[in-house]
Amino acid sequence: MPVLTVQPSGKTYQAATGSSILSALLAGGENIAHKCDGKAECGTCHISVLEGRKSLSKIQRAENEMLDATIGVGTKSRLACQSIVGEEDLSIEVLA
Repeated sequence: MPVLTVQPSGKTYQAATGSSILSALLAGGENIAHKCDGKAECGTCHISVLEGRKSLSKIQRAENEMLDATIGVGTKSRLACQSIVGEEDLSIEVLA
């Protein structure tokens, strides 16, 4: 099971393959905003994927459109609710 590390705190969580980063964070007790309950409609779960980006699901249209409307987006930006965990360990920073 991949390990999800949150920076800069260094806290780690188990992330089941096939689950979203958001669900892994919430299951571990991490406090992360998610106003739309994972529907890619608000952008509040904006994260930066520091390591393991290639193992995540590809960005779909709804996520891409929301990121286009979100302030502070960079090349490593994803929405935690739309990022499905693959087989590799991940390192992220919560931005919203």
